[in-house]
Amino acid sequence: MKLMVIGGGGREHALAWRLSKSPRVQKVYVAPGNGGTATEPDLENVALDAVNDPDGLVRFLKDNEVAFTVVGPEAPLAAGLVDRLESEGLKVFGPRKAAAQLEASKDFAKQFMARYNIPTAGYQTFTDPAAACDYAKEQAERFPGLPIVIKADGLAAGKGVVVAASLEEAHQAIADMLTANKLGSAGSRVVIEDFLQGQEASFMVVCDGKSAFALATSQDHKRIGDGETGPNTGGMGAYSPAPVVTPKVYAQVMREVIRPVLKGMQAEGTPYKGFLYAGLMIQNEQAKVVEFNCRMGDPETQPIMMRMKGDLVGLLEAAINGRLEQAESLADSLWDVRPAVGVVLAAAHYPEAPQLGDSITGIPKDTADTKVFHAGTSLSEEGLVSSGGRVLCVTSLGGKLKEAQAAAYQAIGPIQFNGMQYRKDIAAKGMG
Repeated sequence: MKLMVIGGGGREHALAWRLSKSPRVQKVYVAPGNGGTATEPDLENVALDAVNDPDGLVRFLKDNEVAFTVVGPEAPLAAGLVDRLESEGLKVFGPRKAAAQLEASKDFAKQFMARYNIPTAGYQTFTDPAAACDYAKEQAERFPGLPIVIKADGLAAGKGVVVAASLEEAHQAIADMLTANKLGSAGSRVVIEDFLQGQEASFMVVCDGKSAFALATSQDHKRIGDGETGPNTGGMGAYSPAPVVTPKVYAQVMREVIRPVLKGMQAEGTPYKGFLYAGLMIQNEQAKVVEFNCRMGDPETQPIMMRMKGDLVGLLEAAINGRLEQAESLADSLWDVRPAVGVVLAAAHYPEAPQLGDSITGIPKDTADTKVFHAGTSLSEEGLVSSGGRVLCVTSLGGKLKEAQAAAYQAIGPIQFNGMQYRKDIAAKGMG
């Protein structure tokens, strides 16, 4: 069979690579793909813009008899691409536009969680800058010494969250979003949340509208600098599994988060099919939802796909056909017991204004336990060059987390491009 993956980042490279490992798969198309997917055996880039040219995508899928499509990033989901493909009789894995509001609108997600008693932080939503600043001041007085969390309501490529350490920072973030319009329409409404303390973890499941199948747990590293310093990014590295997700936490999240989402979405006439990502904050073995994403995380997908041994194609087919409960037998054999670590190599000046077009050299060849997934790369006449803020994700398996971490950093050694930056402490949290 032939498959299609929509997107061009590291998540899509990892998904397409893992799908291509199925003996049932002849080829995986990636639209638009990147420099890594362009040279990967059994993958083929297609110069299609799924958001702006859905007609062209539909024609391609029909002409090439693609069995099903996996939508990687959030923008096509929020734009209703799944609705369009399904209306054409095409099979696709991902939530429809109405369900994708769980990520596309922070305010929608918070109201949804309130309706279904899903544990999350207290919040208020604002469009008026003065009212937002007044509320931030109240929060600073109620919770002295704790940061104030300001979130853009809409999609902001992972950069719409400010954890303000002072009232002045909170007021500046509000002004940037509501007055200066620095995030465009995504920041025309803001959600101000209570600060949750604890450890973050990523909990992702495959959904078929009624049932959920949990993937391996993981932990992301959002800030640009070691020790969680500097501005938020789309993610600077990840590891799997996340020890903070104990069996007790796992059971609580399935019971109080995942199942209520599925039941709530069904009750509201928008059954949820696709990847569902609950970003959690865990303290004293109790989890609260920081946010929902309607796709897999990036860079968490890379170590999760490295650990996956079982049949991703069969799992997604079962979800598309509403038969996910039949996939439960896959659970025990799906994962390599070894942990995996992925370290993101980012462009100079990322995340503010990443430098593009730099030549990339020294990428090591794949081994059984190490792979370099591409994100912001493209092929030019001069060779491989950077084309995005997060350029590569070097991902390794190891017998223990420390060994996986060491292998990933060793593989980074020969890689070079101008201004390359990366964190030196990815997975340190998982080692205690």
